Formats: sequence, structure tokens, C-alpha cells
Amino acid sequence: MNKEQLEHFRTLLNGKLDELLYGAEKAVSGMSNGAPDDNFPDPTDRASHETDRNFLLRVKDRERKLITKVKEALKRIDDGTYGICELCGEEISGKRLEARPVTTCCIDCKKEEEEQEKNRSNA
Repeated sequence: MNKEQLEHFRTLLNGKLDELLYGAEKAVSGMSNGAPDDNFPDPTDRASHETDRNFLLRVKDRERKLITKVKEALKRIDDGTYGICELCGEEISGKRLEARPVTTCCIDCKKEEEEQEKNRSNA
């Protein structure tokens, strides 16, 4: 992968990281500035609020994990291993990196990995 392509992915990843961090900050401030939990005289309203809050927390947990993957991808750009499949050592296609810039596996290895996972869960 040439320097121009690496800079493209660095910009893409930094943009995603900024977006995720901004969303996390916004969610934390929204949760801390929201209505107190004990102001729900109707149990249905409280249950709905709790369901929404739990859903938001699950989404934010997934985003937290994605932040870690983005940071790891940026480190791979710095150390020269970005775009190289960690399983077979072949170059990951540009199309795959555009679709999933944090990936560490080429499409063939990922398909094989998913097939093995599927077989283990069916056993």
C-alpha cells in the first residue's frame, strides 16, 4: 500500500474516531443532565425510560469497542502492518478496507473464520 492510500485511511479512521468520541461525550453529558430516575409516577413510563437507556448503553458499549479497533488500526498504519491480513499475510483489498477500515483479515480468511465459527456453534 502506498503512502497516499495510507494517508487516506488515516484520515478516514481519524474522522471515525472523532465522530465516535463526540457521540460518547454527548451521551455521557445527556445521561448526567437528564431527568432524575425517580420522577416517573407511571411505571410504564419508567420501564420505557429504562429500556431506552439500556439500549443506548449497549450501543455505546459497541462504539467503545469500535474506538479501540480504530486506535489499533491507526497504530498498524504507524508500524507498517495496516492492510496486511494477520492470518495469511496477504494484502487486504482496498474495497474491503473502504468497507471496513478496521479489519485485520482479508475476505477469504474472514469467510473461513466465520465458517469455522458457524460449524462450532452448530456442533
